[in-house]
Amino acid sequence: MRLPDGDSLLQKTFRRVSQLDGVNRVITVTSRDMLFSTRDDYRPVNQSALDLDFVLEPCARNTAAAIAAAAVYSHATHGPETQLLVLPADHLIHQEAAFAKAVDQARELAQAGYLVTFGIQPSHAETGYGYIESGTALFAGGYLAARFVEKPDIATAEQYLSDGRFLWNAGMFCFQVSTLLDEMAKYAPEVLAAARASVAQAQQLHGNQCRQCELDPHAFSQAPDISIDYAVMERSDKVAVIPCELGWSDIGSWQSMAELQAADERGNRLQGESILHDVHDCFIDAQHRVVGVVGVSGLTIVDTPDALLITDSQRSQEVKFIAQELKRRGHSAYLQHSTVGRPWGSYSVIEQGPRYKIKRIVVCPGASLSLQMHHHRSEHWIVVSGMAKVVNGEQEFFLDTNQSTFIPAGHSHRLSNPGVIDLVMIEVQSGEYLEEDDIVRFDDIYGRTPAKSEAPA
Repeated sequence: MRLPDGDSLLQKTFRRVSQLDGVNRVITVTSRDMLFSTRDDYRPVNQSALDLDFVLEPCARNTAAAIAAAAVYSHATHGPETQLLVLPADHLIHQEAAFAKAVDQARELAQAGYLVTFGIQPSHAETGYGYIESGTALFAGGYLAARFVEKPDIATAEQYLSDGRFLWNAGMFCFQVSTLLDEMAKYAPEVLAAARASVAQAQQLHGNQCRQCELDPHAFSQAPDISIDYAVMERSDKVAVIPCELGWSDIGSWQSMAELQAADERGNRLQGESILHDVHDCFIDAQHRVVGVVGVSGLTIVDTPDALLITDSQRSQEVKFIAQELKRRGHSAYLQHSTVGRPWGSYSVIEQGPRYKIKRIVVCPGASLSLQMHHHRSEHWIVVSGMAKVVNGEQEFFLDTNQSTFIPAGHSHRLSNPGVIDLVMIEVQSGEYLEEDDIVRFDDIYGRTPAKSEAPA
């Protein structure tokens, strides 16, 4: 998602850390499905050309396993004295000078053997966050963490606010790799064993300022599904907390997203084109088509290419129940966005029905799809802009704007962009089976196995 200024939260997080003193590499723990879009997001903001590491999870096993895998990987590649600053990629921090100061304090405590977490000074009684109670004062502005507490009810949250010792748990950490691994060996040995086995058996690719560590699926799946707070932070006696005021938000709901922009005279906050009549105090995000709204107030309306959300703004965090139901049904809207990133560019499904599917395909300059074949579908390619180099069976030729080619089922084929601008084309698929696993790869420059694959071309 893009914020009103055009940046994604991921880009903002990358910018924030790349400007810190002493940052030598950025390690990103993500999935293979998100790898290509993540690298695309980093490209325009990696101004200092930081080296990048990607640790790719084969399945989601919560934050303890993700952080353990990153720590084990760092220990193996960068040494036990390495310090890690661990940040969720979806947080917004407005006061970046205060953030940099807090990181310096945290690094000093981490060097002394503490697992450091960042506690946000609460501005109001919030029931949507966990809290950390600060205890004995340490050096560098830190305190021992006396205890972690769950999301409270409103009465308890008001008590925490007036107490002064309780801080919002931001889920950000700083520690020396060796310290974390020692504490995980004590308190979360099953998580650590799975992380070590998955890194030891990982497939690793290296090249051009980028390392890629694809964790072993079987080993990683053995890790308990547990957060780093439950696994280690709540149990270790080496946890320190830095109280800080950072202008922090985790953008945990559509309500917090709405608050990033100013309201108009009727209290409405709008992104995209909408037509309103007698509408008050609504947030409307409609960036793909016009939305008309009449006679309502206090609603959040989010229109995307693959789904529409309408909710009471005060209950926007309950969208999780919609996500859970989509997951239960195995619905495609839960699994992926209508636009899918690939190492060569992206594709968007425009329309589909029985025996046909229409895609918009964008191929980056110099990029190439794999040499491949489909058993059950034929394809018609029409170039919208740019220049295409095409392999179609035994033929190899170029297509310019508004030119096309037909690829029968069973023909080997490849699409490349030899130009210096994006190649944009429309692909019309037809056949008895159109799912993305109908693909045989013969040759691929991105190291994907030349065999049946679950990933599209």
